[in-house]
Amino acid sequence: MTDVTRSEFCAVAIADCFADDGEIMGSPMGLLPTLGARLAKNTSNPQLMLTDGEARILRGTPPLGQTADVTEGWMPFRLVLESVVPYGKRHVMMGASQIDRQGNQNISAIGPWDRPTRQLLGVRGAPGNTVNNKTSYWVPKHSERVVVEQVDVVSGVGRTRAEAAGPAATLFHDVHRLITNLGVFDFGGPEHTLRFVSVHPGVSVEDVRAASGCEIHADGDVPETRTPTDAELVLIRELLDPTKLREREVPTA
Repeated sequence: MTDVTRSEFCAVAIADCFADDGEIMGSPMGLLPTLGARLAKNTSNPQLMLTDGEARILRGTPPLGQTADVTEGWMPFRLVLESVVPYGKRHVMMGASQIDRQGNQNISAIGPWDRPTRQLLGVRGAPGNTVNNKTSYWVPKHSERVVVEQVDVVSGVGRTRAEAAGPAATLFHDVHRLITNLGVFDFGGPEHTLRFVSVHPGVSVEDVRAASGCEIHADGDVPETRTPTDAELVLIRELLDPTKLREREVPTA
């Protein structure tokens, strides 16, 4: 198949985040993360357990926006918090209003701590997610206002801060990937800092650096994000997202 869109490159990059997780709970938050996790369950990780984002455990992988008649079980948040979150058997993919070079995430407020200029969601479950579970991030619009040197408020906790908090904060801590509309990154740079994994086709390393508010480490040449297979494209286009909701989040240029 030809004419692979940027949103489809993002979808397979997200799916690859869940590929090696095995039998755990996947908790993707947002449209592209949901698409990517469902793609992973159909391809690289059929053991992944997915919910509808609330309390229904899904039997299969319905198209985006549809969960009717695919409920296999029921797991309210009380059980998630008691039986899943504290034991590391979960991979969360959250959004980020800001994410910094050290892997700290902000979804709480923008501006000075004592007088913020924008109120956001609040820290919500981000501290517990990052300390207790493997965590990745999805940013649909990479910019220097989002990828920053230091977040204004720490919601999700990066590795250096987790280590400073002691062994209990690092037992399951794993900030795994940052996926954006420009590329794929991890925190394997010096002192657990942001590092290139790949750039999407049509994007250069210089493009990413120009759109970032902090340094991003590169180990030599940076490869392109892998191209979806024909089978993956069929799953995305015909089964998982036939109405092209993915294009609303990452439009084709």
